[in-house]
Amino acid sequence: MLDAAVLAVLDDADGYGYDVVRRLRAAGLEDVGDASVYGTLRRLYSAGVLSSYVVPSDEGPHRKYYGINPQGRAMLATQRKEWEEFSGAMSALLMKGAA
Repeated sequence: MLDAAVLAVLDDADGYGYDVVRRLRAAGLEDVGDASVYGTLRRLYSAGVLSSYVVPSDEGPHRKYYGINPQGRAMLATQRKEWEEFSGAMSALLMKGAA
């Protein structure tokens, strides 16, 4: 599910590693680990669903930004559909006993 969350964040705007971590945490995923996100970004880039570019920084090292590409948008659409189906099934199952 971290793949889908990272893709969704990058669908809003390109970002560098820590920026993606910060945005995920701000969205409610407070326990997401830095290393998990950095690993996910590298893996998604290697899979060809993200593009990257380097932006010089006056305050430290250059930052590698990631952006979602058409293959990534297709993957995100599939993952959104799968999540919708899964969450709907789980909601129905969990609410069945509560009614």
